[in-house]
Amino acid sequence: MEISDSVSTILSHKGLVPVHSVAPDTMVFDAIKLMADRNIGCVLVMDGEHLLGILSERDYTRKVILQGRSSKSTTVREIMTTEVICVTPQHGVEDTLRIVTESRVRHLPVKDGGRIVGLISIGDLVKWVINAQRSALSQLEAYVAGGYPG
Repeated sequence: MEISDSVSTILSHKGLVPVHSVAPDTMVFDAIKLMADRNIGCVLVMDGEHLLGILSERDYTRKVILQGRSSKSTTVREIMTTEVICVTPQHGVEDTLRIVTESRVRHLPVKDGGRIVGLISIGDLVKWVINAQRSALSQLEAYVAGGYPG
């Protein structure tokens, strides 16, 4: 089964969901608190409109907890992932799933013309695929039952 939808379709269905970000000099504790308060798994690290990196729960566990650092005295800049993989609104859902799987990341910023316009998670993609499969199955069931229009 091929899913021909694009990232822009998912973003439009998600609605106006804010993309949370922090400055690079933010203390890790404050960034993690923001993530906990908003129930999100990552924040973008921005300098104005410029994407510098991404901070995920994985960064926190591997670069703070496991290294014996203090989240109250470590800045986001010290532990953020700087090689951020991004997609565009035109990326297809299947291609985006391939990117998250092969890159072993859970979140992809969506850039349009150098500007961040959204954030896609692996959860968003899986949910979209499941819904597309349900829709296709419903259409097939209706066809088999003789209720398919056309």
